[in-house]
Amino acid sequence: MPILEIKNLTHTYGVGTPFRRSAVEDVSFAVEQGEFLGLIGHTGSGKSTLIQHFNGLLRPTGGQVLLEGKDIWAEPKKIRAIRFQVGLVFQYPEYQLFEETVYKDISFGPKNQGKTGDALDHAVREAARLVGLRDEQLEKSPFELSGGQKRRVALAGVLAMEPKVLVLDEPTAGLDPAGRENLMANIREYHRNKGTTVILVSHSMDEIARNADRVLVLKAARILMSGTPAEVFARAEELLSAGLDVPQITRVAMALRNRGVPIDPAVYTVEALEKQLLALKRGGAPC
Repeated sequence: MPILEIKNLTHTYGVGTPFRRSAVEDVSFAVEQGEFLGLIGHTGSGKSTLIQHFNGLLRPTGGQVLLEGKDIWAEPKKIRAIRFQVGLVFQYPEYQLFEETVYKDISFGPKNQGKTGDALDHAVREAARLVGLRDEQLEKSPFELSGGQKRRVALAGVLAMEPKVLVLDEPTAGLDPAGRENLMANIREYHRNKGTTVILVSHSMDEIARNADRVLVLKAARILMSGTPAEVFARAEELLSAGLDVPQITRVAMALRNRGVPIDPAVYTVEALEKQLLALKRGGAPC
């Protein structure tokens, strides 16, 4: 059974007015337990509206969201509990920090789950460790930290609730290259060690290519394509025509192909391109 299933989901704004608009239209897909799903689409494609349905921040105009086979809106009074199970980290989450210390900010979620004493302390310190925060930073004000460190605090606040599904909306936006890779390394470690389902929304195709098991592409409120990174980025021309980008390595491969180099342009990692070029150098066919 999929851990999360979206069935014929539609969300329409402005119902009954001349400004009626569907941000998500008849979208269906499933996410398996432990999967790392990448979600991409240009601005206005419906990504942000879609992910806010996963934990009940928005209620569908039509369709269903199933968590472990159960409609999350079957009992509306229990929707708050869903938000502990599906943790959503918004873009620029550091703007939502508000407590006096890092420790208190991280503890806010698990405390609302009912955790106290040693269980609460363990949840806070384990989440801090997972995102690379040191013990001495826990007693600091979050507003004394750098932008990247604030981002880690906000992420730790969600991880401390131990969600079954972790949804990340542009988690590395605004960070420098080193900060982006460092934070993604923490997320990869968390996914690998905990086996938690992760859904990553990103405009960075390289970030998606390096991390996702499967990629879902949205265009104009609907699913345009879905598949492994290899399957999706093999349709690079289609992605570009839809106003999306492709990984830098894919662009390099496409440019080489256009210059007459007989390689398959549907590569998305340095290693894959290197393998093809070495095969050509040896006089064989590209792999």
